[in-house]
Amino acid sequence: MTKVEVSFKHLPTTAISDATGGHTNLRSDIKPLADHFKIAGRAITVRLPDGENGAVLEAIRAANEGDILVIDAKGNTNRAVAGDFVISLAKGIGVQGFVVDGVIRDIAAIRELDFPVFSLGTTVAAGNKNGGGQINVPIAIGGVTVRSGDYIVGDVDGVLVVPQEDAARIVAAAEAKVEKDEVRAQDAHSNGRESIIAYLDKVLAK
Repeated sequence: MTKVEVSFKHLPTTAISDATGGHTNLRSDIKPLADHFKIAGRAITVRLPDGENGAVLEAIRAANEGDILVIDAKGNTNRAVAGDFVISLAKGIGVQGFVVDGVIRDIAAIRELDFPVFSLGTTVAAGNKNGGGQINVPIAIGGVTVRSGDYIVGDVDGVLVVPQEDAARIVAAAEAKVEKDEVRAQDAHSNGRESIIAYLDKVLAK
């Protein structure tokens, strides 16, 4: 894991979102299967035809350890992009997580694998494998453009994209935001009700 990835892993998504201006957050309906999931790494993008999932296997084969598969499934909520077996392959090869504008299946088994999946939900139906998908191409997912190599950060609050060329600047800005918030909280609560009233009066006077 690179220094930038380590920094993103330890920063809350809320601070990173503030640092990006809130312009690269995926839609809020793409949610983690478990609240404790946290991902931070490079994207491998996958573009799937509606109802297909064959290119997911191609992306797993191409992945480096720590990569995150970001899958444009066209918002299809009927057919799964992956089940527990495919997820087990991804985990076994070192993929860090999936972010899917679509659904998965075998949710109980995937939870047992403790593999981070952020998706629109689950289904019982398998995806088709008729071909036509692409990997490592620009995609749109959750209302945001993602390129392979961009940074993906996700936790219980949501998922966001950091363009790779902006990563160092965004890390620095997010760290500064966390520090500023800590100082604000300490000042506001330093003397109970009195300091809280003083803080509120200061903000409301602006």
